[in-house]
Amino acid sequence: MNPFALLDPPVQPDADQGRQWLLDELSKPEYQAARPTWFDQASKAFQDWLGSLQAPGGPSFGALIPLGVVLVVAALIVVAFLVFGRPRLNTRSALRTTELFGADDARSAAEIRAAARRAASAGDWSTAIEEQYRAIARALAERTVVLSAPGTTAQEFASRAGRSFPDSADELRLGARAFDEVRYLDQPGTGAGYDRLVALDGALERARPTRLEAVPSAAAR
Repeated sequence: MNPFALLDPPVQPDADQGRQWLLDELSKPEYQAARPTWFDQASKAFQDWLGSLQAPGGPSFGALIPLGVVLVVAALIVVAFLVFGRPRLNTRSALRTTELFGADDARSAAEIRAAARRAASAGDWSTAIEEQYRAIARALAERTVVLSAPGTTAQEFASRAGRSFPDSADELRLGARAFDEVRYLDQPGTGAGYDRLVALDGALERARPTRLEAVPSAAAR
C-alpha cells in the first residue's frame, strides 16, 4: 500500500460526473424500496386537501368540515337517485300507462293474477281467462319487455311479445284469441283455457326475452 495514498487530495468531480454519481447511488435497491408509492402520494394529497379546509370558527369547527363535505356529497347522490331513478329504467318507466286492452286498470300483475284465481275458484272461467291474460300483459310491462300503450289490442300485444319470446309465440296468439272470444264475442270460457294461460304466464316468468322493445324517440323527449 502506498503510504502517501492517504495524503492524496480528494477527487473533485465536475457537475455532470457528480450528477451521475448521485443517480447511481439513488438507484440502489435500499433507496428504491424507500420511495413512496402512488397510493402514498395520493393519500398525502388527499390529507393535504382536508387539512386546507379551515373555517373562521376556530380549529374545533374546522375539524368538522371534512365530515360535512362527505355527508353533503352522499346526500346529493341519494337525492339524485330518488329524483331521477336508475338511468336505464327511468325512460321506460315514464312510458307506462294504466290502460290495458281498452280499460283503465292500474293494478299490478300480482293483483290481476289474484283476481283471476278468485274468478276461477268461483267457476267464472270467462272472467278468469280475461284477467289472466291481462296479468300476462301487465307482467311483461313491469319487466319493461313489452311497452303497453293506449289502444294496444290483445292480438297486437301477442305479436309483439312473441318477438321477445319466440318459443311462446304460438301460445301468446292462442291466449289473445281466447281473450277476444270471452270479452268481445261472448263465448264461454273453459277451465282448460284458463289453465293454459296460467301455464303460459309461468313459462314467460321463467324465460329470458331475446329482445326488448326500443323506446320511441318521441316519447323519450
